[in-house]
Amino acid sequence: MKRLRIATRQSALALWQAEHVAARLRAAHAGLEIELVPMTTRGDQVLDRPLAEIGGKGLFLKELEVAMLEDQADIAVHSLKDVPMDLEPGFALGAVLERADAADAFISNACARLAELPQGARVGTSSLRRQAQLRALRPDLQLLDLRGNVNTRLAKLDAGHYDAIILACAGIERLGMMERIRSRLLAPDWLPAVAQGAIAIEQRSGDQRVADLLGILDDANTRRCVECERAMNRRLHGSCNVPIAGYCVETENGLALYGLVGDAGTGRLVRAEIEISGRDRGIELGEQVASLLLERGADAILGRLRDH
Repeated sequence: MKRLRIATRQSALALWQAEHVAARLRAAHAGLEIELVPMTTRGDQVLDRPLAEIGGKGLFLKELEVAMLEDQADIAVHSLKDVPMDLEPGFALGAVLERADAADAFISNACARLAELPQGARVGTSSLRRQAQLRALRPDLQLLDLRGNVNTRLAKLDAGHYDAIILACAGIERLGMMERIRSRLLAPDWLPAVAQGAIAIEQRSGDQRVADLLGILDDANTRRCVECERAMNRRLHGSCNVPIAGYCVETENGLALYGLVGDAGTGRLVRAEIEISGRDRGIELGEQVASLLLERGADAILGRLRDH
């Protein structure tokens, strides 16, 4: 292949990620021409309702997948945390890049840490996972919806609509705004979204020419960890309307996975953690942690959420 077309969303962060992939591919394959195909997805267009109400994070992928099916693009670049556990038939993850900072960021113009927020402070986030953990730590806070790209969310904070907001560290850092991060919310006390911080490249299944180009970008350590987290999420039938968090790390002899299911309304959190020997057992570990979460009461939380 002499030319590769990359479908991407049009937000500043999505374009940064696509350009990053393009630069990596150009460096790896001399003479390869790369064209970006920016697109707007339904997830980008509907900003006045939570994602869970309009179809979930898969809405960020659909138009990009259609572009690949219609031969307008060869690959699509995503934040892996936005990619559903099971891809549509005909698609595969051709590469998972080395993971950036997986933590969430506490951002405020008045306070340096979550604990410093005054009683009843307004915190912006539309993530049910973040809402559940905030509710558990600070039941006094007002939790308000916050949609839009990174710049939009920061502008709403700066306009005084919120006292603080929670965003992913990776996105802030990729946009060169690290000075906005007042503190990092760290595992295992605070858990990120499954696969947060990882960039994924989606391709058409069976397209070996593309697969050969992408293989050099695949980071085996990151793929092992995110596949572990995604296996847990799949077993729990996780989606945008289910507050699930997971973080897998490599240990000296294997893998450790921290999992959480929360209730954004009450702040109840169900946690589980298992360490396993051997680094090729990530999917098994993910399923084990999911089973332990269900045994500890996550099934009741998940059942209530699905009934609604």
